Amino acid sequence: MIYVDADACPVKAEVEAVATRHRIQAYMVSNGGLRPSRNPLVEMVFVPDGPDVADMWIAERAKAGDVVVTNDIPLAAKCVEAGARVLRPDGEALTAVNIGNVLATRDLMTDLRAADPFRQGGGRPFSKADRSRFSNALEAAMRAAAKEVSDGG
Repeated sequence: MIYVDADACPVKAEVEAVATRHRIQAYMVSNGGLRPSRNPLVEMVFVPDGPDVADMWIAERAKAGDVVVTNDIPLAAKCVEAGARVLRPDGEALTAVNIGNVLATRDLMTDLRAADPFRQGGGRPFSKADRSRFSNALEAAMRAAAKEVSDGG
């Protein structure tokens, strides 16, 4: 399965294309406001408004053999711990090896922004290269997850 933290995800179309190619179910999880897909392999999951409700829905279900697409680092950490493969929309894989550093950096940046109200991130814009990198990373993650499942975990 593919689980997408879909509210601000810029790669929903790429996820849908890969899900179709691999004939695997994809769940687009959000608080609403997304246009439903006509693809029978893509299910729109609308959760109630509230802090981290979509994240909790995904974290409760993600397991080994699944792929999760999110920019939410705490959610990514939970999914990695559960054995799922996690990708950010720019194609960066979050794994047991790097999630601790990514989480620590996120916490540091949160503290820095809180200490300096003029330091407002925004980061760099999402690019075509990010989209391409994501598509390639998702293909690789799907193949690896399928192999993991066929090898028995």
